[in-house]
Amino acid sequence: MEPLLEIKNLACGYQAQPVFTHVNLKLYPKQLSGLVGPSGCGKTTLIKTILGLAHPWVGEIWFRGQKLQPGVSPPKVGYVPQVETVDWSFPVTAEEVVMMGRYRRRNVSPFPSKRDRQVARELLYRVGVEDVAHQPIGELSGGQQQRVFIARALVGEPDIVLLDEPTSSSDLRVQHELLHLLAELNQQGLTILLSTHDLNSVATHLPWVICFNHGIIAQGEPTEVFTPQTLKQTFGGEMVVIREGDRILIASSLSTLRHRMQDNLPSILRQTH
Repeated sequence: MEPLLEIKNLACGYQAQPVFTHVNLKLYPKQLSGLVGPSGCGKTTLIKTILGLAHPWVGEIWFRGQKLQPGVSPPKVGYVPQVETVDWSFPVTAEEVVMMGRYRRRNVSPFPSKRDRQVARELLYRVGVEDVAHQPIGELSGGQQQRVFIARALVGEPDIVLLDEPTSSSDLRVQHELLHLLAELNQQGLTILLSTHDLNSVATHLPWVICFNHGIIAQGEPTEVFTPQTLKQTFGGEMVVIREGDRILIASSLSTLRHRMQDNLPSILRQTH
């Protein structure tokens, strides 16, 4: 099978400081992948380089067998930015946020058409938040906001959607809901790459992971890639990997040690820690 997106020997940086080097990566149609690494390791820069928002120093990006020019976004690509980069006080409704994706592609009148509104509502329904269409985006819950931006990313019927830390500020329930939604979209044929530093959510929900720290450390299925050695190289600290059948639980060795010490304390002392 030909890759949908292929990155060859890519390097990028800012002000003569490299962010990542020697990145080689293939993403195939209908693949659901997680780009895993600590904050500041270059995940966002890699996504921006794929989107054409950052210019690579060297290397090539190919999409459907066609080489892209530096600074040019692949056709039919959707993008969900980090929540920290969004101005949630901006006075727009959920429906209007989705329609912004239509404006960007139409290059015509800024006034929404009947078809624009219909598409927006269909996409909000598809991601499960059609009931908040007329609510201000800033008044929605974190999970609803992310679903709205996923709907906006789907406006152009993309072949691939890139999500930058979509679960970073969400609680555990919202994380699972979002990852289940992405899995459903993937089953419908959408190729997805999301960046995250949440190892346990990735291990539970994603079939393919790419460990990244200023370059690709390893990639493969979580059961194969998530080893103490690879995780130490990726995150720079000792990790404990606990396996129960097909399930994986990952914790730092310090937190694991702390829990073991707490287990050995008398019950009255455990309650004060």
